[in-house]
Amino acid sequence: MPSSPLMLGTLGLMAGVPALTVPVHRGLADTGHLLEGSAVLLVLLAVHARFVLGILTRKGVGWWLIAIQAWLTYLPWTFVGTAWIPVSALLSGALLLAAHQMRSFALALLSVACGPVFLATPSGALSDVGWAVTAPLLGLVEFALVSLAGQAHRLSATRSDVIHRAVVQERRRFTRDLHDLVGHRLTVLVLKAQLVQRLVHERDEKAEQELDETLALLRALASDVRAVAHGEQRSSLENELSSARALLESVGIRCQMRVSCRDLSREVGEALTHALREGVTNVLRHATARECAIQLLEQDRLVSLSIRNDGVLQPYHPKDGGQGLINLTERIAVLGGALETTTLRGGSFLFQIRIPRSN
Repeated sequence: MPSSPLMLGTLGLMAGVPALTVPVHRGLADTGHLLEGSAVLLVLLAVHARFVLGILTRKGVGWWLIAIQAWLTYLPWTFVGTAWIPVSALLSGALLLAAHQMRSFALALLSVACGPVFLATPSGALSDVGWAVTAPLLGLVEFALVSLAGQAHRLSATRSDVIHRAVVQERRRFTRDLHDLVGHRLTVLVLKAQLVQRLVHERDEKAEQELDETLALLRALASDVRAVAHGEQRSSLENELSSARALLESVGIRCQMRVSCRDLSREVGEALTHALREGVTNVLRHATARECAIQLLEQDRLVSLSIRNDGVLQPYHPKDGGQGLINLTERIAVLGGALETTTLRGGSFLFQIRIPRSN
């Protein structure tokens, strides 16, 4: 989870607190200010933790928190003396974090001076020079821990975003393939069922043959659904060309087909398969066609698939194709192709795809 790096960073930071609080409490006990000094130290730790969490969550520097830390670092020292010097490491770490975020060299120098500034006091008032010198080092350790935790948090958030994008992309693929493949099969099944119903009503002997074909389509539909669910590519342009001709002729549409290009790449072949399926589906849905011409040609390494049909009763707009044309446009755009739909005079319609043979 994204919050785990923050938790680890905070726990790592808190693990170093005893290194400061233990000597401070010992010094406070010696000076007789243990109770009030402990209360101030608790407030200082709370303010510092709030500042660090703000840095980890990238909510800004929080200059007012730095000001409070500076006040709680130097003002109590005037009352309790050298016992308070170790807490300057907290202010040093806070300034280093602010310097890193603001890209400020001056703040970095100021953080180094948080402890040694006590060396400027009269020598009689300074009994522990070691803490004044090591305070910037402790601040540097804190800076390293917090920076690592922040980096881990950002990497975790990036990973979550990548996973989310992958899930969205896979959901989009599934929806698109389901519509493009299963939608076509369902359209054919409806037409076949209507044909079987008419033939049965007329007691035509072809009814049994059409019923067998309908059952075969149902089995193919079940297989297609499994293929889409598992992300398998089962498309074949040659099979789809034969299937398109057989389907159009089975519903009384005379089909003329011309194919002059072969050995296409898998990506181009798959895109053309979906284009052919979508074009034939639109012929069946949006026209009372009697003739349909399908051409798959190549010129200047540009593959062109065109489907021309008659029987268009009213001007046809690409948006009438619904999600199918949207999906198809996305597929061919990835390959650098283009889709054109044109309503011709005399009630004819031209559906054309152009795709470069190779990217």
